Order: sequence, then structure tokens, then C-alpha cells
Amino acid sequence: MAKRNGHIVDAARKTAQARDLFGPDSACLLMVSGGSDSTALAYTMHELRQSGDVGPVALLHVNHKLRGQDAEDDAEFCRQLAEALNLPFFCCEVDVAREAQLAHTNLEAQGRHERYLAAREALSSVCMHEAVPLSEGRILTAHTADDRIESFYMRSIVGTGPGGFRSMLYRNGNVVRPLLDCTRSDLRSFVRGLAETEGATVVLDERGNLWREDATNAHTDRFRAYVRELIVPKTREWDVRASDNLVRSMNLIADEDDMLDAMADDVLNDDAIMLIDGAPERGWLLEPAFGQQARPLQRRCIHKVLKAMLGPEERIDARSVERVLEAFADERPVSGHVDNIQGDIAVSANKLGVRIEPMSEFRARRKKV
Repeated sequence: MAKRNGHIVDAARKTAQARDLFGPDSACLLMVSGGSDSTALAYTMHELRQSGDVGPVALLHVNHKLRGQDAEDDAEFCRQLAEALNLPFFCCEVDVAREAQLAHTNLEAQGRHERYLAAREALSSVCMHEAVPLSEGRILTAHTADDRIESFYMRSIVGTGPGGFRSMLYRNGNVVRPLLDCTRSDLRSFVRGLAETEGATVVLDERGNLWREDATNAHTDRFRAYVRELIVPKTREWDVRASDNLVRSMNLIADEDDMLDAMADDVLNDDAIMLIDGAPERGWLLEPAFGQQARPLQRRCIHKVLKAMLGPEERIDARSVERVLEAFADERPVSGHVDNIQGDIAVSANKLGVRIEPMSEFRARRKKV
């Protein structure tokens, strides 16, 4: 069992080194729900901290206020986990249902927004306290190979572009996923193994469980749970190697996606300008020459621009990308074109190019004319 435990820590170390996720000088903020995967992440990063593979480590739990007493118990378990591992603990409470209603969005999207908002604030605090440059700060999630497979099938059903079929990035800005090569079963065995190891630090909840279980994860009226409980098992019945085969395919897609990404960066360098240098979130100008690029590269560039403006955790609507493209016709900007897309972003065009900027700045600029 000790060998099994070492395997998980070694796997995370290997992934981090191969994918340049973090290093000895990195400050790491762990996003921990209390479930098996994130609990395993906490134990893993604690060991990597002790071995000098990573710098300061802290733990964040976000209580979405959606599950009553169970949510409170999740938060308490995470607090005890952080205390047992001697890690700084951040806990944020957000009424996600209320915020989703105010923002006119769904619970999943709002919850994700609130988690990453809290994570960025907590990471900034950790870096400041530990005197670590924010550029060396990392937000760690506990996504696994199983999450990646589920996301692949979900995106296959709802539709996605080529980049979507790589499913999940090992690194997206300062958000990293060191357990993406591990399965959920591996991580649960790891935590159980720790509990059986003499002298190991483990935490139990009030019922004696090694991690918290969210019963809603098995409710198949939820899309991810439907895929996890009904679709993935069927593919494994057909071929027990289905998941391994799919991971290999996703990695091949990822290699080609990286190549296209580099090509898109070249296009942006040549045919696009930040409206304010060093502030990609403030808007971009796609110059007329951009309209002559191949359509797949145009889509990828616009996706990158919208990500830069809305944040790396925001999911970009394919329709928003197409609506930006509608500002070009016959490889030229359509003068007079104006649109309002995802995130209250204005798209406008004239002979100088297609301008993408926050709607508030577009309106302020129009008032000056």
C-alpha cells in the first residue's frame, strides 16, 4: 500500500515537471471541496511541500450555500484537513443561488465564477504574505483523468471545436491540474492507504469517512452525473480499454491543438492590437488584414481574445465567436457593424478594423464623438 501511496505523489511530481505546472518557488492555493479527489490533492501537495518540490501551500474551500447542513459539514471537514496538515485555510461563503439569479445565469456557471474569484483573491493574499511574486502563484484543482473523459463526452453531445476535444488543459494561465493523469479510483486508494499507514496524518468527518460525499453527484438529472453514471460505464462494457484509448486520443488532439494555438498567437501578433498596451482585458483591434486569415485561425484568435477579456475560467460561447466574425465580409471589416455579445462586450467595425471592447467603454467613446 505504501508503494501505491508513493505512486500518486510521484505521478503528481512527474506531471508537474513534464508540464511545467509548479516548482520549488511556487506558492500553491489548493481548491478543496472535501470530496475524495480534492482531499487526495491536499495530502499529495502536503507531501510535495515537505519534499521541497513546491513552495508555500494553502487551502481554499468555497461554501456555495446550496446543501444546508451538509455544506456546513463540508467546510468543517476542510478546515480540519488544513489544520491537520498545518496549512493556511481560507473559507468563503457565497449564496450562489442568489448570485446566479441576479446574474441571469445557471448555478454551475455562477459557482465556477465565484470559486475562481475567491481563488484569485486568496492566492494574492498568500503570495503577499509569503513574499512570493504573483507570477509564481498557482491555483490547483483536483481534476482527474475521469473528469477529462466525462468532459469529452459532454462536449461531444453539446458540440465543441477541435480544441474542446482535448477536454482539459494541464495548465490554463495560473490554474494547474497535477492529478489529470490519475484516476478517481487511484486517488481513493491513495487516501485509504494513508489511513492504513502507521503515523500518517489523516482526517475523518463526523461519520468516520475519509472524505465527504455529495449525494447530488449521483443525480442523473445533472448532465455530468448522467455522463458519469450512464454513458462512461457503457463504453467500458464494450471495451475495457475505452478510457485509456480516449486519453491517448485526447493527448494527440492536444498536441495538434498546441500547434494551432501557436499559429494563432502569430496571427494576433501580426494582425491585432491591444487597445491599451499590457491590458488585454480592456479590448482589442483586429486589423483589416485579419480578415484575410483562414477561418479556423480567425475563430481561434477571437476565442483567445475573448478569454483574455473575460478571464481564463470563463467558457466562451461559440456563437459569440461567430458574431465577431460577422463583422468581416469579403475579407474586410463591415463599416458600421455594431453588436453586443457575451460578457457585455461591444463589437464594432470601420475601415480601421474590428474593435472588441467592454460595452461601457464603447458607449463612453461614442459619447465623445
